[in-house]
Amino acid sequence: MAKALATTFVLEITSFKESFDSLEKDQTSRLLVAEDGSGLIVGYLLGFTHPTLFANGTVGWIEEMYVRDDARRSGVGTQLARAFEEWAAREGATLIALATRRATTFYLAMGFEESAAYFRKLL
Repeated sequence: MAKALATTFVLEITSFKESFDSLEKDQTSRLLVAEDGSGLIVGYLLGFTHPTLFANGTVGWIEEMYVRDDARRSGVGTQLARAFEEWAAREGATLIALATRRATTFYLAMGFEESAAYFRKLL
């Protein structure tokens, strides 16, 4: 699923494994997975919390979220996002933010609002 999400990058398995191992140890990260009735993973969400100066405390950031095509519109994405919201709130987050170019309608329906432009610079 991470490979399908990565439209700008070619996913390298060695880097993936290193990142996965690091994320498992990182207390500020949350990797959530959704399974169907047979145990097949149909979606995931990777998010973080981090302290900020502008938001009077901690912010939650959704870095990656992907739901398989055959599981979309079944509530999987909503469940993942809500579970992340609950975790971030317990961690003291004052808001949750993310960047997206393909799921604007989904996030607007979940109560998010457009707030800023997204910029990046590949290194």
